[in-house]
Formats: sequence, C-alpha cells, structure tokens
Amino acid sequence: MRRSVFTLRVALSTVMRPAASARLSTASAPHKPTERVSSIVDEISRLSLLEVADLTEALRVRLGVQQMPVMAILNPGMGGPAAAFPGAGAAAVPEEKKEEKTAFDLKLESFDAASKIKIIKEVRTFTDLGLKEAKELVEKAPTVLKTGVPKEDAEKIVEKLKQIGAKVVLE
Repeated sequence: MRRSVFTLRVALSTVMRPAASARLSTASAPHKPTERVSSIVDEISRLSLLEVADLTEALRVRLGVQQMPVMAILNPGMGGPAAAFPGAGAAAVPEEKKEEKTAFDLKLESFDAASKIKIIKEVRTFTDLGLKEAKELVEKAPTVLKTGVPKEDAEKIVEKLKQIGAKVVLE
C-alpha cells in the first residue's frame, strides 16, 4: 500500500512539473501505459493544486497511511538528503526545550482610585512619558504600560505597582 501511495505521489509531482514528466516518461518508462492508467493521468493532470492536495489527503486516509514519505533529492553538491532535511540521518531527535521568555509586557489591569496619582508618578519613572501622557495611559486601564521589559526589571516594577494599589500582570 505504501508503495502505491508513493507512486501516486511521484505521479502527482510530475503533473506539476511538465518538463520533468517529459524526461521521466522517455527515460524510465519504455512501455506504453494501459488505457486505464492514461485516463487517470489525464484526469489528474486537469486538477488544480488544491484538488491535488485533497486527492493526496483522501488517498492517505483511504489507504491508512499515517505519514506521507519524504522524497529527498540527492544532490552531491548540497550534501545529499541529510543536508536538505536536517535530522534525516538521526535516529531519534530529542524534543527541544522551550526557551524561557526573557522579555515581558507590563499590563495595567486596574488600580485603586485613591492611589491614581502614585501610580501615574511610578509609571513616569519607568517610561519616558510626560505627566499628561502617563495620566492618559493609566486612565485607559486595562492597557499595556511597557513592552519588552527584561524579567528582573519587570518583576521589580510589578511589585512596586502592586504595593501602591495597582493590579499589574506580566504577559
């Protein structure tokens, strides 16, 4: 079954590259295909790219193929298939660890009305905003106060804002 899907995949790829199919037909197929095969080829060659993708998926499901085979083009100048597909030569590649986020956005969710002035003053200390801009920013809550803040600095700012009555989150 896998071979038939692979053969169809090769046939479908030649449909998309007529020049390559001309070379393939003269070099690799000395005999004439049956009428049934010719009619299937004619039908497939009239399909759009979306229809070809649908056909490939339908065949994969019908034939029970979990994963389509990867066709590597051997090119000695490029280092062979291992260079074209990193990890193709490795038996088992361990999962990569997710990188820990180092830059955060500070978002002011809400604040205590009594501490509005203190919050505006504090926002001015870690932004380059004037009094009017800082006041407008704080009044727009919930809003992002600053983006791309390093983790240590962001934690200090959040702690200070929470002490004076603001609800701030790191995103």
